[in-house]
Amino acid sequence: MNREEGITLYIVVPCYNEEEVLPETAKRLKEKMRALLERREISPQSRVLLVNDGSKDGTWGIIEGLHREDSLFSGADLSRNRGHQNALLAGLMVAMERCDAAVSMDADLQDDINAVDAMLEKYRQGCDVVYGVRSSRKTDSFFKRFTAEGFYRLMNAMGAESVFNHADYRLLSRRALEGLSQFKEVNLFLRGIVPLVGYTSATVEYSRGERFAGESKYPLKKMLSFAAEGITSMSVRPIRYVSLLGLLIFLVSLGILIYSIIQWAGGRTVMGWASIMCSIWAVGGLILLSLGVIGEYVGKIYLEAKGRPRYILRQLLEDK
Repeated sequence: MNREEGITLYIVVPCYNEEEVLPETAKRLKEKMRALLERREISPQSRVLLVNDGSKDGTWGIIEGLHREDSLFSGADLSRNRGHQNALLAGLMVAMERCDAAVSMDADLQDDINAVDAMLEKYRQGCDVVYGVRSSRKTDSFFKRFTAEGFYRLMNAMGAESVFNHADYRLLSRRALEGLSQFKEVNLFLRGIVPLVGYTSATVEYSRGERFAGESKYPLKKMLSFAAEGITSMSVRPIRYVSLLGLLIFLVSLGILIYSIIQWAGGRTVMGWASIMCSIWAVGGLILLSLGVIGEYVGKIYLEAKGRPRYILRQLLEDK
């Protein structure tokens, strides 16, 4: 495929209970795709692929209606809710066999849709992966900005390497998609896996807007769970930190042992109740923390060993 020609582009949009935003989202995506078609930057075979992640509202019905009205829209319906990362992967794998490049984005279109133009330009220059990166977080509240930036720093500190201020807004060439398909883990963290695919990459900055309808699907509680999932899926560094902490406490205990012997030799063997209680609680807490971290990894090994499918497609809407 000559990258200077109009490419077959698929825009992959995971949807979970998005009936409030989907009509407006479809309208904006249609306008963007038509503009790209008019400039001959993409081919007529390009599509918007809407992936229904087991929604409980009318999301799938809206997707079916969009497909009937305009062949630009394709749809993939998962058999049950599998989570954002699995739904996104399902859409990318469907697109892989049909496109030259795929752009993934959320249904709320808070990520600037016009950044697709810059991504396509980077693709034509030879990049297989183009990350959409927020230029700033000035529109966020202090709490949102603090927790979001802390999320990326924590992820990188714990060994789950990811692109700072990048979520799941990115372009992947077909070659990159084929590379991604070779990663078989059940516990998915695409922000950490995509950089492992390799190939030439670049970033495109954009300004993130406000959600125009509906509610965010990533409150603080879910973000914390997502961070834990990413860290334990991509790195064993937490276990190493627990081991180092255990070694540190062992060295401290040796110092306390020497101190106790000196106290005994000097006839001062009555130890304080507070120090004993603090030691018991500290060591007990460390043991429980260590068991929790190890248990998290054992649980992931258990799930991976089962080899269950990451998603099951119930229905695929596309032109015959």
